[in-house]
Amino acid sequence: MYDYLISFMGGLLLGVAVVGYLYIHGRIAGISGLVAQILNPQMIFKTPAIWFMSGLIIIPFIYGLFIQPEIELNTSPLMMIIAGLLVGFGTRLGSGCTSGHGICGISRLSKRSILATMSFMFAGFVTVYMIRHVAGAF
Repeated sequence: MYDYLISFMGGLLLGVAVVGYLYIHGRIAGISGLVAQILNPQMIFKTPAIWFMSGLIIIPFIYGLFIQPEIELNTSPLMMIIAGLLVGFGTRLGSGCTSGHGICGISRLSKRSILATMSFMFAGFVTVYMIRHVAGAF
């Protein structure tokens, strides 16, 4: 029951943060767009994205101080780097990331975001199935 409560609270906080960011700044809180703003040297301190992203990075460490997370990584750092690069490529190809399309876009009933979310979720399901059951990896 505790896991469900923590997950619910995390989703609730995420929803409030996304709606608050849209309401206050008039921008979508998609992580790939926020990272692009931060990486732009002319915009780094002129945008609230730096504070939003700082919160995403700092809060898990604060959480870890009070609650011992049970995270077990069963993959190599090289595979994680490759996966991260592929995700970055996919966000550019899909004109947004899972947070931009999946959280912000679907909540605004964007047809493009609904289709994008269905596409990347399907691709993720197929990839996990292929790696775990067909290729015999893991």
